[in-house]
Parts: sequence; structure tokens; C-alpha cells
Amino acid sequence: MTPQQYGPLIGIGIAVVVILLRNRQKRTLKPELMWILPALFTALIAFGLWGMRQAPGADLSPYGPSDWGLLVGGAVLGAAGGYWRGSMVTIEKSHDGVLKAQASPLGIILIIALLAVRSFARPWMEGHAENLGLHVVAVEQAFLLLAGGLIIVQRIEMFIRARKIMSGRPDDHVEVVA
Repeated sequence: MTPQQYGPLIGIGIAVVVILLRNRQKRTLKPELMWILPALFTALIAFGLWGMRQAPGADLSPYGPSDWGLLVGGAVLGAAGGYWRGSMVTIEKSHDGVLKAQASPLGIILIIALLAVRSFARPWMEGHAENLGLHVVAVEQAFLLLAGGLIIVQRIEMFIRARKIMSGRPDDHVEVVA
């Protein structure tokens, strides 16, 4: 393992501690503000995808079918992980109508696993992209779409559930506090 690979691992370790400490308590969920993060991430991801192709010396050759498949695969895996993580969040509606959300430990394990796989897979994929018939920039963009899909779909799933709970309809993941 190279010293450059230790940085992400140290970052993941610190992030795990912070996430676990932060998620011990329930946080107030404001559905009316949940659109902000997906909108912001969508804009940032679009800018990032555009910027990767605009970098000086970037390979501007068109993507092949395997590159497009990799991009779609990254987005689909991110969306599936985001849906799963969003559905694992416990949402409580208190008697005064305030929603409280607490992330599931399984959702946190998913994030940790994805970060670990990404930290080890990225250098390998970038080093072997040409041997696999992939565009190096497409590999980077696929990892970006994976992370973006995870965050965006998680928020959308939580927003849909929060709206359902606020309207009084039942939800599998809600606990009514008396």
C-alpha cells in the first residue's frame, strides 16, 4: 500500500467516528427543506462531469458502449444504495407533529463499505482502464455518479416517506410517539 492510499483510509476512519457519534441522537427532519441537498448535488455533479472533460490535456475521445455502461452502472448502483439507505432511516412523528429521523446502523455500514470499496477500486480501475477497454475519465465519472446517486436518491426516498407520514398515512418505518 502506498502512502497516498493511507490518506483516504484515515479520512474514512475519522468519518466513521464522526458519523457514529452524530447519529446516536434523533434529529429534526424538515421535509420542506429536503429538496435543497439533491438540487445542490445535482448541480455540483453536472458541473463536475462537465469539468472533467474540460481539464487541460483531457482525453476528448468519445465514449464507447462499455464506458456508457459503466456510467449507467455507477448511477444505478448509487441510486439503489441511496434508496436502501433512505428506507433504513427511522422516522418518528411526535404527538406535536414534529418529525424526527435517525439513521440506521445498517445504512452507516453501507456508506463505510462503499467508501472502502471506492478507495481500493478507484486506483485499480484507473490503472487498468485501458486494458479493460474503458475511458479513464469515464471511470472517474462513474464514481462521481455513484456517490451522487446515493445522496440524491436517499433524500428523495426520505422526502416521500416524510410527506406520507405528515399527511397521516402509515409508513413501515415510522414510530408514533404518544
